[in-house]
Amino acid sequence: MLNVLGAIIRNPLKALPPEIFSEPIVFSRLAGKTRIHIADPALIHEALVKNADALEKGVEVRRALGPALGQGLLTSDGPHWRWQRQSVAGAFRHEMLLALQPAMIAVAERTRDRWLRDGARRIDIGHEMMRTTFDIIVDTMMSGGGAIDVERAERAITDYLKPSGWMFALAILGAPSWMPHPGRRGAARAVHYLRSSLAAMIAERRQQDDPRQDLVAMLLHARDPETGRTMIDDEIVDNLMTFITAGHETTALGLAWTFHLLARHPDVEAEALREIASVTGGGPLRAEHVADLVYTRQVFSEAMRLYPPAPIITRTALRDFRIGEHTVPEGAVLYVPIYAVHRHSKLWTDPEMFDPRRFAPDAVKARHRYAYMPFGGGPRVCIGNAFAVMEAVTVLAVLLPAFRLRNGSSTSPQPMMKVTLRPQQSIMMDLSPADASNTG
Repeated sequence: MLNVLGAIIRNPLKALPPEIFSEPIVFSRLAGKTRIHIADPALIHEALVKNADALEKGVEVRRALGPALGQGLLTSDGPHWRWQRQSVAGAFRHEMLLALQPAMIAVAERTRDRWLRDGARRIDIGHEMMRTTFDIIVDTMMSGGGAIDVERAERAITDYLKPSGWMFALAILGAPSWMPHPGRRGAARAVHYLRSSLAAMIAERRQQDDPRQDLVAMLLHARDPETGRTMIDDEIVDNLMTFITAGHETTALGLAWTFHLLARHPDVEAEALREIASVTGGGPLRAEHVADLVYTRQVFSEAMRLYPPAPIITRTALRDFRIGEHTVPEGAVLYVPIYAVHRHSKLWTDPEMFDPRRFAPDAVKARHRYAYMPFGGGPRVCIGNAFAVMEAVTVLAVLLPAFRLRNGSSTSPQPMMKVTLRPQQSIMMDLSPADASNTG
């Protein structure tokens, strides 16, 4: 048990049973509980969709994420989760997302212009994408976000996630939440800064006669259909924290891994550049272009297959139920190791190879829906999945034609789970502007 807990503290990916990369399901016991890892798409569907009402997030997830996200959309269950989901659903309707595309393009262009001003240099692509996606979510979902310090917020999110392995391990052991562990104080300071900054912004918005119809407005005016009550400030902070941390972090990481992979596969990069030039006519990206960038979207999808930003889904069984020929007992902890599903030898040909053709429309139709799930699945599938893909394609379409990004090291960075899938070392890339005629 100590070996497994040590692996969880260092990098939970290393605690996955090796068999789950080739077998459909693996049972084990740890800290007195049955642990079930599921990789078969049909069994995943049975668990997350057909038996969704028999599952909850569980104490391990709440211990790791609760201090920051409270009872927001990612951590809550039951009627409270349903009410919150309904309250924000309008912000992610297709027509609303289309209206946000110009703002996404504008933020990506600000990153492009800043890079052009700074000229050729070595950059931390993860940091750069965190900054860009944070700006996008603040501009689109919070209409600017008031006085939130983007750089400090990014550092705070990193500080909070850094000791997450300890949080998971102590939760598995049933240790009290007050137990000290490395990084605990830094994480607490980070949470305080983030939540207090959002609380100040919400208090300001409550005092304004504000016509803006963004996510903040939806949360301020949300009303529980059963009780009629509205959200208090802490509940609004819970949900904004969820969208800021889970929303911008995951897309930023997906983009960082995408740029890294493109630098290692210049033929794929060249194909994406040809598509972008063809769709835009060599001019600036416009909102109506984004939907036509089919291959560029495939590139991002394949990067998320190899490096899914949220690499493991965890649920706890509220009662006994069956999936396939197996019984899931009450209290069992279910893991859907998305990282392993996406690299499973029975589901993918040459699973370690980067090949965007896997996501051509015909290939997607031929594959089980739950063989690929970077945004989760079932009723709790990520509500922002379409937003994230649109955002990523937009950023790629603006930045790729303007620059050449090459990996600063010949060694591929190792993925490490800190709730999200981060590189163990920063991905440093050599940035140089492309020919002026290609910058758009």
